[in-house]
Amino acid sequence: MTAAKVGVSGLSVSFGDLAVLDDVSLAVAPGEFVSVIGPSGSGKSTLFNALAGLVEPDRGQVTVDGRPAGDTTFGYMPQKDLLFPWRTVLDNTTLGLEVAGTPRREARERARPLFAPFGLAGFEGARPAELSGGMRQRAALLRTVVAGREVLLLDEPFGALDALTRTGMQEWLEGVRARYGWTALLITHDVREAVFLSDRVLVLSPRPGRIVAEVTIDLPRPRDAAVITDPRFAAAEAELLATLRAPT
Repeated sequence: MTAAKVGVSGLSVSFGDLAVLDDVSLAVAPGEFVSVIGPSGSGKSTLFNALAGLVEPDRGQVTVDGRPAGDTTFGYMPQKDLLFPWRTVLDNTTLGLEVAGTPRREARERARPLFAPFGLAGFEGARPAELSGGMRQRAALLRTVVAGREVLLLDEPFGALDALTRTGMQEWLEGVRARYGWTALLITHDVREAVFLSDRVLVLSPRPGRIVAEVTIDLPRPRDAAVITDPRFAAAEAELLATLRAPT
């Protein structure tokens, strides 16, 4: 069995008297793409905040390669792109590196080669207002990736996009994920998105969130839009929807 890249053991988080996560344990293999779904308020974002060290858990441990996770382990992409309107796209993508102390010239040299595979070639000098919604999200993901963190945390990165753009972004992410072999966790409310992108999908219960189901997505990669007609796709989607609707 492949050793876990990310391990979460007995993680519980509360805010005052409000219990948000209850005894969550999971493991993510190197290069695996795992989605986390659940009802609103089930603690999905709190789980990511705990992984990234932004929230102190009441109990439990987060490990990477068997060792306690450090402050620079996870690259976190939030729901909003958070691009600064006064900086160029290139300088937005290098912001995290610069904050970490990387000289601006070196940071730009690291970011530039990613513009072509991220579909942003020629827009290095543009301002965020000149980009479409999908391009802004690709720029935000480039900013996350260029930091060189070991694991990506993607918190509903396509949630604000229209349906057509969102579908295109899902196919694009599937392609670049295959190219770079990222280890990634995704939060989404879109069950179809979870099935399309994931190796496995974890389902959280209503608050306090607990993992109540794990569904392996037995579909070949790379995937394209045609995969949604595969009976295995429909079966996985139906199983996840039934779990979300089941009484707890």
